Amino acid sequence: MNVRNDRTDCVGPRAELTRLLLDSGALTADWAPAFEAVPRAAFLPDLMWPYDMATRASRAVDRRTDPATWERYAYADVPVTTQWDDGQHAGEAPGRLPTSSASMPSVVTRMLADLDVFPGARVLEIGGGTGWNAALLAARLGDRRVVTVEIDPAVAARARTALREAGASPHVVCGDGRDGYADGAPYDRLIATVGVRDVPPAWLRQTRPGGLIVAPWGTHYSNEDALLRLTVAEDGSASGPFLRPLEFMKLRAQRLDWDRFRDHVGPYPGDAAESATTVPLADLGEDRRFGGPSFVLGLCVPHCAHLLDAGDEASTLWFFDMTEGSRCWASVTFRHGEPTATVRQSGPRALWDEVSGALEWWQGQGSPAIDCFGLTVTPDGTQHPWLADADHPLPSFSGWTAPAGEAPGGEPSTAPRTLAP
Repeated sequence: MNVRNDRTDCVGPRAELTRLLLDSGALTADWAPAFEAVPRAAFLPDLMWPYDMATRASRAVDRRTDPATWERYAYADVPVTTQWDDGQHAGEAPGRLPTSSASMPSVVTRMLADLDVFPGARVLEIGGGTGWNAALLAARLGDRRVVTVEIDPAVAARARTALREAGASPHVVCGDGRDGYADGAPYDRLIATVGVRDVPPAWLRQTRPGGLIVAPWGTHYSNEDALLRLTVAEDGSASGPFLRPLEFMKLRAQRLDWDRFRDHVGPYPGDAAESATTVPLADLGEDRRFGGPSFVLGLCVPHCAHLLDAGDEASTLWFFDMTEGSRCWASVTFRHGEPTATVRQSGPRALWDEVSGALEWWQGQGSPAIDCFGLTVTPDGTQHPWLADADHPLPSFSGWTAPAGEAPGGEPSTAPRTLAP
């Protein structure tokens, strides 16, 4: 690789970003030469949408009309959206759904450190995006050691152009990341820059025994991900811990389609069973993006999606069963200032009982953080979450109808299950 280094001096936004990442430990010494050789700005379009972490909103910035602001955001530690609505978007206003981006530099560099590469390693990247991450890998390992897969033809074409103009030439494949890229296998390392809800078996098959898979992983219970680092075993399975919370755009084939719940709720509340709960809304972590119980609730209550309908006088949590053919749902209405909330559950699966039981279990364990949990994936893609180590599988609250903490005949089931529908 012969990356064109456009640094002119150790001043300005680019140098400030490098110092920030080095000082925070997000950029390790072994990755610093590659980071300094590959300018992030070379992979960003003229019109982009940086995300403001304080306001939680994206804004349009155009290099052609405001080059100084554009450069400042290009080297800010913020995510930058580069495509909306799978390319079906026009104009400067943000679209409905961000579908391609340049991730936060601190997230990028920490993930690269977690990948634990070595000289001569072959790496498969899932989610090529702008091409910046592939360029960093190529600067460290060499062009011929890096393959990146991008599903969107327009995004892949722009990445190829940016890589070529930057003097890099890793292999860019336009295809579905679920399939990996068998022609280049086996790989020593696989890194995904998209969130997944189940680990594709192809990724396990294409990573050599002893190799690592680093990917953002979560459940459809929420949009939250956690960075998962799996080690592939000789039998083709893989297991490893969650390292920390984060959030990525989801693999297109694994996005949650909310329209699937259109027929769950008819005339409300219909024949739903009604009860009450004293569980506070705050205990469910709806006011926290990370660090609350949402991620763990998704582990313990499989095939469940939920959302919050917040209002001035009352807020309602909705839960939907994702099992094929199911119409089960639950709602919990919290009236602000009142100690009890109204629970309604419809269908044979009592979703709120499952969620509240899982919440009580998590609290009873001392509310362990995400990095206390992990996942084992079998060669066919079955996923088994665990606490502390693989010998301690999580209880499943699927089918739980007893009062929270009281399972008929003993503890909640610890039987393995596939989490993704």
